[in-house]
Amino acid sequence: MPGQKVDKNTRVAIRDARAMIAEVAKADGNEAETRRRVERIFESVMGYDVFKHISREHAVRGAGETEHCDFAIQIDDDESAKPVIMVELKRVGVDLAPKHLRQVSSYAINAGCEWIILTNGREWRLYHVAFGQPPETKLLQTWNLLQDETSVLAQRFEVLSYRNVKKGLLDRLWAKTNVLTPKNVLGAILSEESIKLLRRTLKKTTGVLVSPEDVVGGIRRVLNEVGGAEMDSMKISLPERTRRRRRRSVEAVEEKGKEERGEEEGKEGKTPEVGTQTAGDEVG
Repeated sequence: MPGQKVDKNTRVAIRDARAMIAEVAKADGNEAETRRRVERIFESVMGYDVFKHISREHAVRGAGETEHCDFAIQIDDDESAKPVIMVELKRVGVDLAPKHLRQVSSYAINAGCEWIILTNGREWRLYHVAFGQPPETKLLQTWNLLQDETSVLAQRFEVLSYRNVKKGLLDRLWAKTNVLTPKNVLGAILSEESIKLLRRTLKKTTGVLVSPEDVVGGIRRVLNEVGGAEMDSMKISLPERTRRRRRRSVEAVEEKGKEERGEEEGKEGKTPEVGTQTAGDEVG
């Protein structure tokens, strides 16, 4: 998180990495110059051994000719081991574009690799490849080495560190990302338990008791268009207690209506009092 404390060694490593990329950007360095500095970042900031863990010009065999990804991250020493991360690198002065993602995505899919890093040294993007039909590539994180705070950079690079990748923490990141989808988060917020809690909290802080429908309407007002559209597609269950109360209210209204109709009917069929003239009296 921004502002979190960063240890001295990490701070120094990020400062040096930023200076390296700023220097090559100022000189408008070529791809080879950018690559050398990016490899240095993998080593100094993320803890990889560039000779053991980085496979340069990694061969990828697809349906056509063999292609080469800029480099692949491999944790296991076995040469036949599948890469953990495919890295596509562009010259520092080139902005990352969709065509670059399509290129590295095809490498990753052909290699059976779930993780992609696309970078020009300045901007870094982390993607996950889900091997469905068809495969889907999703952006998980993005950061800028020259612009973001040191604490943000430390957190982003730590996710990709040799230590964490070896422990399999990237899989946990993907699992967490899947849990925190807009649909799942909205589902939790709009659950019966959450609505009850919000009503109690609002009553405690404002002294005003609002209905479940009011809570749902309030949530809708604070959402953006995307969240509102997602909410429209969901089935929202209001707390059971409220439904019972509503049924009791409806039943009470219906009962009252029956009583009123009974009174009216009683009035219409009531026997006249003695001395009261009726139509029959007139005929007689």
